[in-house]
Amino acid sequence: MFNASAEYYDLIYSSFKDYPAEARNVAALLRKIHPRCHSILDVACGTGEHARLLAADGFAVDGVDLEPAFVSIARQKHPAGRFFEADMSDFHLPQRYDAVLSLFSSIGYLKTLERVTAALRCFREHLAGGGFILVEPWFPPGVLKPGHLSVKTAEANGVKVTRTSRVEVEDRVSRILFEYEIDDQGTNRHASEVHELGLLTTDEMISAFQSAGLQVTHDPKGLTDRGMFVARSGP
Repeated sequence: MFNASAEYYDLIYSSFKDYPAEARNVAALLRKIHPRCHSILDVACGTGEHARLLAADGFAVDGVDLEPAFVSIARQKHPAGRFFEADMSDFHLPQRYDAVLSLFSSIGYLKTLERVTAALRCFREHLAGGGFILVEPWFPPGVLKPGHLSVKTAEANGVKVTRTSRVEVEDRVSRILFEYEIDDQGTNRHASEVHELGLLTTDEMISAFQSAGLQVTHDPKGLTDRGMFVARSGP
């Protein structure tokens, strides 16, 4: 999925994504709803940037991601954490956690309501008593504009990456086409990726949580104006 861009992922997103602010907000929310929260599982953890920052704030953080390169990077960033290569809709770890997170709209990569529900059941299985699940969703239908173009450029330590993205929408699936122009220490190359994310309504997401045996509330703003679902096991 991120096979073309994994090594440049942090560089690209550091140019516009405020990981420290997001981690502070997640930490504050967890301490508000679960004052004894200590252990966290970050599902679809990417390169482990949220995990690293939350660990620096006093939490014990492990992670799961499908992309092997991301798992490797996360292990280097946060050696005290355990990072596992696994599908977010079907993983089985020996530990239970006070909180399970899935941030930055990673849940959208599951594409269908059925797979989202399976993932939420899996999240629930990994919750300790009194634990909470936080899920930052992808956009619902009707928000993304087909044909929309975005260009991001980032540069550091002799590496410059320009990423151009174009949006396609087909029925209930959004397709993001990424084109990369990479100058790495004077070596130039081009790379491309296609990312597909499902478009689910808020009501559909709520129904998925309920089908997974979870009580859920929805904050329409969340960390990045994409919303946030906050869930816990039902009685």
